[in-house]
Amino acid sequence: MCGNIMSAPLPAVVPAARKATAAVIFLHGLGDTGHGWAEAFAGIRSSHIKYICPHAFDIIGLSPDSQEDEPGIKHAAECIKALIDQEVKNGIPSNRIILGGFSQGGALSLYTALTTQQKLAGVTALSCWLPLRASFQGPISGANRDISILQCHGDSDPLVPVTFGSLTAEKLKTLVNPANVTFKTYEGMMHNSSHQEMMDVKQFIDKLLPPID
Repeated sequence: MCGNIMSAPLPAVVPAARKATAAVIFLHGLGDTGHGWAEAFAGIRSSHIKYICPHAFDIIGLSPDSQEDEPGIKHAAECIKALIDQEVKNGIPSNRIILGGFSQGGALSLYTALTTQQKLAGVTALSCWLPLRASFQGPISGANRDISILQCHGDSDPLVPVTFGSLTAEKLKTLVNPANVTFKTYEGMMHNSSHQEMMDVKQFIDKLLPPID
């Protein structure tokens, strides 16, 4: 079903320190692996949350200025939905799952959240944009009309200019409840992450996925 993605190496996982009652699925950028992000989440973890960082999400034509690979994007989104289903089978309801990603991984997380019928807790979209944006017109009809979205972007990003981020945030506000879309920029940050950004991500995750026991 998911070709190279399901046969790819198992995701890098930061297990919950106690029983997992929530999960974060975070997708890396082009040419990367999940390991670096798993380490980053290990540094901001909460004990009841499992952090899953899959490998091998490299989609040709998924950059803000290239010809978009529509079948590839849709196929990858189906694979993410399968990962979410797997966690639901493991006992974590989809509304206790946050989807996120960096660069093309963030693009994919936004696309998946807007097209799935699985109700999610939120999306953390870092240094990215909304792919296949012309396919979205007006408020979405799916399960995530009221989803919380944290979008973060460096104002000195040379690969995905911050204007792509701000235009994406404006577009997202026409698709979901605009009160739930937050766009943060980081002075001097390039196409990478920062300590302040990860602190903001942690605050967003911990607010949406509080302990339930």
